[in-house]
Amino acid sequence: MSEQTPVLVLGLGNVVCTDDGAGIAAIHKLIREYAMPKGVVAVDGGTLGLSLLPLVDSAKQVILVDAVAAEGPPGTQVRIEGDEVPTAVYERLSPHQIGVADLLAGASLLDRYPDRVLILGVIPDSIELGLERTPAVEAAIPRLVERVVEELTALGYPPLPSENRDESHGSAAHVARTLGV
Repeated sequence: MSEQTPVLVLGLGNVVCTDDGAGIAAIHKLIREYAMPKGVVAVDGGTLGLSLLPLVDSAKQVILVDAVAAEGPPGTQVRIEGDEVPTAVYERLSPHQIGVADLLAGASLLDRYPDRVLILGVIPDSIELGLERTPAVEAAIPRLVERVVEELTALGYPPLPSENRDESHGSAAHVARTLGV
């Protein structure tokens, strides 16, 4: 069994489907603006689905960052945890929904489901083909990043703003090398 990652922050979404790219936009902003502490891996998972299984099944805790179909106005922040996660990933209206459901089911089948899975996201306005997010969702991205930082801090893994990076916090390049990308 390989070494476990304490916390995996996984941005998900399809950047060619307008607001469905919110999770990817958030993860890139997080990586640009913060240095992840040792024990945290932040990754753009896009729509890779089962290809992400080695990352998920080696993580103790997973924070999925994504657009989330839910009741409320576009751009509303959403937090889903615990028993609500499987239902949420199966009932989503996103083009990559099945990939996320399969990913979590695969980890469960391998008896490697993370100890904790949390979804942080925003409600999309549109998931039609297009490269730009709608104004409400674009405006919600900075708060989504703040929420990821807050969750990591609460878990004991506070990211540092990039300008305050020290040797205990990795760079995006370090994370990419660690993952072999």
